Amino acid sequence: MFFSGDPSTRKRVDLGGRSSKERDRKNLLEQTRLERNRRLWLRQQNSAALKIQKCFRGRKVVRTEQSKLREKFLSIYGQNCQNLDRNAFGPDSDFLRQFLYFFNAENIDDFLILVQICRLLQQYVEETGDVVQLFAAEDYLSRCALVNYRVKQFVYTCIRAVHHNRYHLKDQLLLTLKESNVSAIPLLEVLVLLIDPKLPWSCKIVSSLSKNSAFSLLREIILTGKDNAENCIYSEKGSSLERVLTVVTCHIGQKPCICSPTDPVYSFSSQILSIPFLWHVFPNLKQAVDLASVTTFLLESYPSPTRSDGRENSKIADDEMTGEDEVMEVVLDRKLNQQISNAIDTRFLLQLTTILFRDFSSSNGSDHEPEDREVAAVGAVCGFLHVIFNTLPLEKIMTVLAYRTELVPILWNFMKRCHENKKWSSLSERLSYLSGDAPGWLLPLSVFCPVYKHMLMIVDNEEYYEQEKPLSLKDIRSLITLLRQALWQLLWVNHTTSANLVKSGSVSTAIKKQFEAIQQRVSIVVSELLSQLQDWNNRRQFTSPSDFHADGVNDYFISQAIIENTRANEILKQAPFLIPFTSRAKIFTSQLAAARQRQGSQAVFTRNRFKIRRNHILEDAYNQMSQLSEDDLRGLIRVAFVNEFGVEEAGIDGGGIFKDFMENITRAAFDVQYGLFKETADHLLYPNPGSGMIHEQHLQFFHFLGTLLAKAMFEGILVDLPFATFFLSKLKQKHNYLNDLPSLDPELYRHLIFLKHYEGDISELELYFVIVNNEYGEQTEEELLPRGKNIRVTNENVITFIHLVANHRLNFQIRQQSSHFLRGFQQLIQKDWIDMFNEHELQLSFLVEPLSLKAFGAAGWLSVIDIDVLLQERELHLLMIDVLAPSPITCITLESLNTPSITSDPSSSYSISVPNKATLLISGSLDSLDVDDLRQHTNYAGGYRSEDYVIETFWEVLKGFSSENKRNFLKFVTGCSRGPLLGFRYLEPLFCIQKAGGNASEEALDRLPTSATCMNLLKLPPYKRFVIVLACLYSL
Repeated sequence: MFFSGDPSTRKRVDLGGRSSKERDRKNLLEQTRLERNRRLWLRQQNSAALKIQKCFRGRKVVRTEQSKLREKFLSIYGQNCQNLDRNAFGPDSDFLRQFLYFFNAENIDDFLILVQICRLLQQYVEETGDVVQLFAAEDYLSRCALVNYRVKQFVYTCIRAVHHNRYHLKDQLLLTLKESNVSAIPLLEVLVLLIDPKLPWSCKIVSSLSKNSAFSLLREIILTGKDNAENCIYSEKGSSLERVLTVVTCHIGQKPCICSPTDPVYSFSSQILSIPFLWHVFPNLKQAVDLASVTTFLLESYPSPTRSDGRENSKIADDEMTGEDEVMEVVLDRKLNQQISNAIDTRFLLQLTTILFRDFSSSNGSDHEPEDREVAAVGAVCGFLHVIFNTLPLEKIMTVLAYRTELVPILWNFMKRCHENKKWSSLSERLSYLSGDAPGWLLPLSVFCPVYKHMLMIVDNEEYYEQEKPLSLKDIRSLITLLRQALWQLLWVNHTTSANLVKSGSVSTAIKKQFEAIQQRVSIVVSELLSQLQDWNNRRQFTSPSDFHADGVNDYFISQAIIENTRANEILKQAPFLIPFTSRAKIFTSQLAAARQRQGSQAVFTRNRFKIRRNHILEDAYNQMSQLSEDDLRGLIRVAFVNEFGVEEAGIDGGGIFKDFMENITRAAFDVQYGLFKETADHLLYPNPGSGMIHEQHLQFFHFLGTLLAKAMFEGILVDLPFATFFLSKLKQKHNYLNDLPSLDPELYRHLIFLKHYEGDISELELYFVIVNNEYGEQTEEELLPRGKNIRVTNENVITFIHLVANHRLNFQIRQQSSHFLRGFQQLIQKDWIDMFNEHELQLSFLVEPLSLKAFGAAGWLSVIDIDVLLQERELHLLMIDVLAPSPITCITLESLNTPSITSDPSSSYSISVPNKATLLISGSLDSLDVDDLRQHTNYAGGYRSEDYVIETFWEVLKGFSSENKRNFLKFVTGCSRGPLLGFRYLEPLFCIQKAGGNASEEALDRLPTSATCMNLLKLPPYKRFVIVLACLYSL
């Protein structure tokens, strides 16, 4: 058949690749799924209907049986229980079993029967005097389970009956026992009778009531009766309802009580003692309640509110997968936090602490152990405040505790006596999760350390050092010893054995976690306080630095501290002051060496070569170094200098030129003339707050300078940069306080201290919360608080003003510069490495450097030494001392920073000890300029040996050099004027003396020594005369 031209006969093709059969298959599957879901829903509906019917039929049968049993009960015992006798309450009688089965609180007849039973029960107990015999007959021990069950049910039935009819009984709830003719009083009095702590079942009943939420029913009863409290007449014995509460309080945190723990939310303390104005309704109740223990329990029971900072908030906002429940949980936590915070007023803390400590003084003698009464008071305060610190915002309460109470001196006096007598009283019962084996100092330290730390942030130098407030320097030395021992025991000694403090067989996992949490919390606050005390000791030494070192630090500990994720490494990060500085410096050096080795193995052929113009060293270095990545910065950098004519200087950089480059660029970049840094009165460097007025890209320059300093430390190059301590604290991301201000502006500090101790009316001085900045003649005003121009400084807010001014000068003004400097610095130096050292160890430390001067009287060429000239180099002035070689040698030693002393010593050299500022991690240490140490770690090449005449003469002459000449010599041979941090054994490569000139004649040896700084090499000709060696070395 041929094509007719009609396109309708063509075969239709689905270009989607799917046939109609496939679509039918999907529809079939969807219909099958819907049908299956429908059948499932029908089965669930039928099952639910069966359960409802079963429940209904069951309840109907129960009501029928209850009606039958009620009729039988009334026929036996009568409508008003007139046929009842005392034997009906015994274990062999079915009286209570029948009544408790059919009792219905909604039935008024059942309620009246219960009231009559309670009256008869009171009557029988008054007659016999023994309620246990009434319920258990003669043998309680054998039938205790049945008896306890019946008493529990009967007590709960009484509470349920009063609760259900509370609105009808609201006028009777606060009546006393005298009005026993009303219905509520017999029910309440029976509760008092059956929950008496003297009865064997009392604890079991109270525990059962808590588990069955009976206290929540009791709370609603109290709230109903509280509205009618004004119409009631109080008696000394109190109302029946108050007596019920008093009996139950005997089971709240009391030692004889053995009540099993229950959910804190439904406990008596949470449900009853949290009722507002409870003490107004029941005035006698507060005599039976330990308020501190109850408040501690309440705060301990509630979960700690979430203290979400900005990062947490942003995390929640940015995470699209966060559900609504999680967001709602954060909101509820905030509301709970606000509610609890508002409930605890600072006046309440002040009154509570004052009342508990009213009989104790901070001046109690230290020759006796604390009394039981004092132990109880300290335990109550510490237990309460420990929970407060973990629950409430600290800003509202720390200042009150630090300055308006005697908490710090009283707690210290208590701890000092316990420590000196080596006997710590157990305070573990104050917190539910502390075992009896917990250290006695654990709870007091958890409170003392944060309060005293907060106090040290506000105290000034005169109060601390001169007035010795709040603790004397002698007491602080004892405190340091106590804190160090406690911290070492927590972090190292007890770390592996802490599980033994909480017996695993008797407590739950949750309690173990809580106990570990308080140990962790105490270790943190003790570490923070010890670190702060070390800062105070660095400002003005009042104890030996070794007092902060733990006694148990040994070689094994140091070997473990180097390894990541070990316990010793964690201690190094949390409490580095426990480890001697030399050991930490070795760890730091090994970490840098390992980092350099890793970088070298990863990039063997990667080198960056800089061309630096000497007259534009800073600009060229900034442009070229800023383009490098972090990996390139860790790698090798080689430098070629270009002279003023544009020609590269001769020489191959083996490391020495780079070291020379680092010294030159740091000297230029940190020069105050460049405008990025300023000097304090002590010539210490800190960022210039007005750097942006000089350089547009000043923040980028600070980032570059941070990278530059980090590169120097990374390569082990020491640079002579005296930084201010308050700026170095920014490398550790620490906050500066008032006591750091003297290093920046002593005059401003004196003025602020004057304001702090001003006895007149400060408002008359017309000061406001503003500060005037004066940078390069341009004055600007900044408000210290919002609308600070309108807030006058008064006696009430002067402390806030003082610390806002100090914060502005020490932190706010240099925040941007310090932040960018820190970012650049952390590109190469990890924060953990720097955190091992305090600010003074990072940069400045006052050392005593000995100077030995040889009196070469026998040589004939030197007969008089002018010591005064040398001493003037150190800014010390002594009388001119002319010393002849044959005369006795005088030894000059330094006893203080200002006054040297002179003593006689028949030695052959002068030993002059003077103070000197020696830089440590950043600038090295002048104490390492030890000629004997350098000689011990020196190699010889070219034919030289250590016993050669020229070598012996060389070392003898070098020993006689002044400190300045020693530094010049060291710079000549190594490129740096300071020695390595831990001695010349760490100089890389080791210092070497090479023979220059071979066997040339003496006349040919008229040239001076030369050096190769890249190899730490001295090329010394073989001189044959001592004077020539001396002259040549001096000429260097």
